[in-house]
Amino acid sequence: MAAVRKRTLKVLTLFVLFIFLTSFLLNYSHTTVPSAWFPKQMVLELSENLKKLMTYSHRPCTCARCIGQRKVSSWFDERFNWSVQPLLTAQNALLEEGTYSWWLRLQREKQPSNLNDTIKELFQVVPGNVDPLLEKKSVGCRRCAVVGNSGNLKESWYGPQIDSHDFVLRMNKAPTTGFEADVGSKTTHHLVYPESFRELAENVNMILVPFKTLDLEWVISATTTGTISHTYVPVPKKIKVQQDKILIYHPAFIKYVFDSWLRGHGRYPSTGILSVIFSLHICDEVDLYGFGADSKGNWHHYWENNPSAGAFRKTGVHDGDFESNVTATLASINKIRIFKGR
Repeated sequence: MAAVRKRTLKVLTLFVLFIFLTSFLLNYSHTTVPSAWFPKQMVLELSENLKKLMTYSHRPCTCARCIGQRKVSSWFDERFNWSVQPLLTAQNALLEEGTYSWWLRLQREKQPSNLNDTIKELFQVVPGNVDPLLEKKSVGCRRCAVVGNSGNLKESWYGPQIDSHDFVLRMNKAPTTGFEADVGSKTTHHLVYPESFRELAENVNMILVPFKTLDLEWVISATTTGTISHTYVPVPKKIKVQQDKILIYHPAFIKYVFDSWLRGHGRYPSTGILSVIFSLHICDEVDLYGFGADSKGNWHHYWENNPSAGAFRKTGVHDGDFESNVTATLASINKIRIFKGR
């Protein structure tokens, strides 16, 4: 039996190695990373992907319910691809030409800077060697709370429950001071883009969601020279976030969410759905708070006094109804739980 298991593992390893080599060669001519990176990056990426495949596929999950469990729902299995890595690193910075072209169209930059040069400069100021799954394999059961900004959090008293999670993800402005009883005070990761940035506590990881090349340039500038003060609106010239606390959401992961989960609905995904799918890849158990309308059907932020503001209901670029259906379906198959508040 041991000999059979060993032989099977060897065959699987060789097969996976062949797949990754083939994939790399097919995409070799379509990358956006400088040719000088290829030899070292090829070896590193191949080694890391193979190691992650072997460790992840045999990694035990000790949660009561585990997101990664297969054959629970064909709908989920068709969409969830654990091999797509959520965070940009120096080892996985190769972008297929189609992905790069699609990403460039998101904000319609007229004269985008060279992505090759930008990425090289980026990883001189922020970590390029982070684990793209945030060391998920080292945790038996990682419980994550994804906290949206809906007004249904008002008087919900979810604060202590939210703070009990291992990871607490928030997005955009999302103030906690003065709202702790309802939204909690703990934040481990905060997703922003330049136009939605807010200063964070020292122990919080900032995850930049780049919708354009200028967003990557802004991170470089905001942590060094402070020369960028305007995108399509004024943005902070300097930020206090420590450089080793800055992570970059992978552009290819944005496209994965758009293609696999949204099936092309909307022009590009909202920060909310990007946070949810991100959490499926780095967590074993996911609870959602602050998503959707309040009990009266109003759409507004929990810090707003105007319950009919509808500030994030219709943006013109996101399909809110379809995104809501995705999270509702995930809840119906017990992949996530949704706490609807008041």
